[in-house]
Amino acid sequence: MKLIVVTTPTFFVEEDQILTALFEEGLDILHLRKPETPAMYSERLLTLIPQKYHKRIVTHEHFYLQEEFGLMGIHLNRRNPSEPHDYSGHISCTCRTLSELSSKKHFYDYLFLSPVFDSVSSPRPASFTTEELRQGSHDKLIDNKIMALGGVRWENIPLVRDLGFGGAVIMGDLWSKFNACTDRDYRGIIEYFKKLRKAVD
Repeated sequence: MKLIVVTTPTFFVEEDQILTALFEEGLDILHLRKPETPAMYSERLLTLIPQKYHKRIVTHEHFYLQEEFGLMGIHLNRRNPSEPHDYSGHISCTCRTLSELSSKKHFYDYLFLSPVFDSVSSPRPASFTTEELRQGSHDKLIDNKIMALGGVRWENIPLVRDLGFGGAVIMGDLWSKFNACTDRDYRGIIEYFKKLRKAVD
């Protein structure tokens, strides 16, 4: 099962060091999600991450970055709902219902299904019961092309695996382990990531 991390929506000083350390510890894919931020900040962040990891990064914004930095691909969302003209590389997107999943899964390299659990970082509740997810797995809607997003944390990764998802997408659970304003080092977030890596393996 793949382990995918989505960045925080804002930039911070230690970000390139943390992301590089996550790759070194076995991060499979990073989703660069920086809504409504200037492209130059994403460019700077990418120049600070070793080039060997660029092919494992998917961008949610400024799709030209994919070609310019040799990234893995692009992710479509409500802000950027369609790929550039003549784009033929890796594409992923997020689905909010099982019916949407059914209609889109054959057109994308993989899909996020969200929110699978109650959100870690916001009051948004899960959109699905465990029974609905089990039925989706039984109906072959949930398989190795579908990644679980929303409220995914160390404690429920075994359930993500049991439901047949191809990957766990971590966001709020990981970043809650680091306070960019007060923490002097980032060892805590890296140690927690190692726990996530073991849970996924």
